[in-house]
Amino acid sequence: MVTGSRIVRDGNDAPTPVSVISAQEIANEAPANIADFVNTLPSVSGSQTAVSNSGSLSNGASGVSALNLRSLGQNRTLILIDGKRSVSSTSTGLVDVNTIPQALIERVEVVTGGASSAYGSDAVAGVVNFVLDKDFTGIKADYEYGITTYGDIPNHKMSLTAGTSFAGGRGHVILSGEYFTQEGVHSIDRAWNNNGVFQINNPNYTATNGQPERLILSGVGSSNFTPGGLITGCRNAAGAVSGCSLTNTYFGNIGANGQASVNQLARGLVSGQWMVGGDYQVTSANHAGSNSLANDEDRISVFGRASFEVADWLTVFGQASYNKFKGYSIYQQTPSVGVSIAVDNAFLPTQVRDQMIAQGLTSITMGTSNAGITGSGADTGREVQRYVVGGEGRFSLFGRDIDWDVYYQHGKTKTRETLTDTWFNPRMAAMQDAVFDGEGNIVCRVNIDANLTNDLPGCVPINRIGVGGVTQEAKDFLFAIYPEREQYIGQDVAGFNFSTPRLFEGWAGPIALAFGAEYREESVDGYTDENQYSTTATWLYGNFRVTKGSYNVKEAYAETIVPLYDGVEFNGAFRVTDYSISGTVSTWKAGLTWQPIDDIRFRGTVSRDIRAPNLSELFDPGTARTNSVNVPDGSGGLRAEEFIQNFTGNLNLKPEVAKTYGAGIVFTPTFLDGFAAAIDYFDIKVTDSIDSVSSQNTANLCFEQNVQAFCDNIIYAAGSTTDITFINQTYMNFASQHVKGYDFEASYRMALGAGKLSLRGLATYYLQNITDTGFEAPNDSAGTRSLPKLTYRAQIGYAFDSGFELNMIGRGFSDMVIDNDFIECTTACPATDPINRTINENDVKGSLYFDFNANYSFEVGPSKARAFIAIRNLFDRDPVLTGNGPDGNNTPAYPQTARSQFDTFGRVFRLGVSLQY
Repeated sequence: MVTGSRIVRDGNDAPTPVSVISAQEIANEAPANIADFVNTLPSVSGSQTAVSNSGSLSNGASGVSALNLRSLGQNRTLILIDGKRSVSSTSTGLVDVNTIPQALIERVEVVTGGASSAYGSDAVAGVVNFVLDKDFTGIKADYEYGITTYGDIPNHKMSLTAGTSFAGGRGHVILSGEYFTQEGVHSIDRAWNNNGVFQINNPNYTATNGQPERLILSGVGSSNFTPGGLITGCRNAAGAVSGCSLTNTYFGNIGANGQASVNQLARGLVSGQWMVGGDYQVTSANHAGSNSLANDEDRISVFGRASFEVADWLTVFGQASYNKFKGYSIYQQTPSVGVSIAVDNAFLPTQVRDQMIAQGLTSITMGTSNAGITGSGADTGREVQRYVVGGEGRFSLFGRDIDWDVYYQHGKTKTRETLTDTWFNPRMAAMQDAVFDGEGNIVCRVNIDANLTNDLPGCVPINRIGVGGVTQEAKDFLFAIYPEREQYIGQDVAGFNFSTPRLFEGWAGPIALAFGAEYREESVDGYTDENQYSTTATWLYGNFRVTKGSYNVKEAYAETIVPLYDGVEFNGAFRVTDYSISGTVSTWKAGLTWQPIDDIRFRGTVSRDIRAPNLSELFDPGTARTNSVNVPDGSGGLRAEEFIQNFTGNLNLKPEVAKTYGAGIVFTPTFLDGFAAAIDYFDIKVTDSIDSVSSQNTANLCFEQNVQAFCDNIIYAAGSTTDITFINQTYMNFASQHVKGYDFEASYRMALGAGKLSLRGLATYYLQNITDTGFEAPNDSAGTRSLPKLTYRAQIGYAFDSGFELNMIGRGFSDMVIDNDFIECTTACPATDPINRTINENDVKGSLYFDFNANYSFEVGPSKARAFIAIRNLFDRDPVLTGNGPDGNNTPAYPQTARSQFDTFGRVFRLGVSLQY
């Protein structure tokens, strides 16, 4: 059966387009994981990967690879295993496709169209179904090794699979195990990332001088911190002091006298968190490129299945899978701004203290990227278990053959989210406030002041002034406690399905019918150690709270295929779904196929699809995340403001609704045997989309457009109207998304010389991908750096009869822009506004990558063997620098490119051998 219909049929016969990827294609390219391969398909765009999720510290998604069809969002792509759901790996509903047993994948079916009427919620953009080889017989062992041309990111993958029949072929059992390990690189250790190319707000811009509002420049760094600390302000007993002579003083390496050197920063042009020129390399050192290029990963997967034919009409089966993941990544070398250092701080250089005393200062404020303290990251553990039992078969009733199956599935995910090198803010504040105790000892002030309620037993002073003063003892005490959370995600599903290719004879042929029902429960719970730390927002990152809640779903469906006349078929489906929280909804599909001659088939569909709110969107209790936004500084410029981003769920959410239109033509010419081609148009509009307004957009809507509803979500420190402490966000049904485009696919196979030639090409062209929040002007991402207009993949292969095979793949995408609404100009720029901003450079070049693989199949005694080499990014093409910014304190730490589009590893070699008996 090919996905997209509950009725058995070929993909080219279905009204909904289906692309099928064989196990041989996957084996030839030898991806380190299955997600790496599927993400090269043009219809898949903007997926989350283990690498791109390295900054997902507070939502438990670190290390997850989740697929994204049509760039509509990962949670609008339904992932199936043998046509059945899998338990989520996160409370946001993401299924980590690397939990699927790769050694047993027989094919991957990608349905690029709404399929909710066939499979239920989440199939808005389509379905990716991983079909396993349940009849595998023999023993197969595989080993693969991968490494980049730079000698880093080494990884090993091993698998062992065995399958055999018993009881005269009536029973079959399969066992498979896989192990993968990878050594990551915990900085963006590539030369192309050393140029300081970012997008900033033009510091010289005024509404009337004709300059662009935004600039993309090289030689850009941070403006408000250095590795050892940059003085950004001073205070005396009366409060903040303007024009302080110590401003722009920064602390360097600690010398033999135990004090940091004192230096004066050469200021460039400053724009919020950015500085152009000057000592930008001084400010950026230690922070720029500090995000992990690749994660440390260890994955263990075990899969088992047994089936037995009890009778001609009944086969019972049971299967179990277990996947364990452990990964480590660094988010960034965390910068801190607003760090207060008192005049009597024991680590303060003498010359600075003398100046402070002379000027009557009580403290200085500094920004630091915390040299000597390892960057904050995530050490994530995840265990995913899935158990399925059921029966299936075929029987005859009243002369009709009826296929049936019934099953029960239990899945559970346990996650352990531990944040590394992430401190408790009150603990850091106490440690950095280090003073002499009168006997020459440096101690924490809280332990010798008159206030006995603020004591911190065992407190170890920490020196944040300069580079080289942080001791291991201080780090051990600072990180003796850490943010940690366990989450437990559960899924229970029971269902049955019946189908017959001939319910009765219609006027133009047999009418087929499928029907079934399903009951599903989803739940989430968890644990945080209240005795070890508080869940109030006092951590640098990972202010974890337990997400807790559950819902159930009851649904039933029916589908039919009705021949209307010679060459014309109608395919219709209807499903009714009742959510215990969101209410009752219906989905449907109506499709037609028409084959006027053997060479050409036309197809078209209209469908209504849904996505119900996931566990996080419903029950998130307000997990907080640290970030920064750029806000007006009161003098016409911008300043970077660090804050806590507070997310909460919403029990009043209702399901999203999508209307999908598709039309296409399939060409299989009888005069050119082995050739097939298809072109399909798609049009998907999602309404009542569940989304939230980002923190920066909240600030823009408040400060630039004076929308009071968003100003109300910005919470200030007590007694302040400028010091932002929180920005509140919640999920709402308020947005719409409308994507249109074309899919192209062609393939050709023929005998040629001493072997077989194969050609295959796939492409997706986006006409639009418009998101409309209702609060801002609609935004079209098609053609931007997040979604190229054209994405393509072409492959040519030749398999010699001798067992040798060569394949070359070209994959790439068209030129892009930063934003479709931006106006590119350098002088005489038109008036700008919050939507149509002017910028000096809006273009981003596309890219074409070549991959090559070769393999040789041979025999070793009674066994079949295969050796291969695969090279990804054959010509080691560097990514294009895309001008990331202008907000986010993590922006300098991340790659200076669009990581979801461009290759950041460089050339990658993979070698391996497979042996099957």
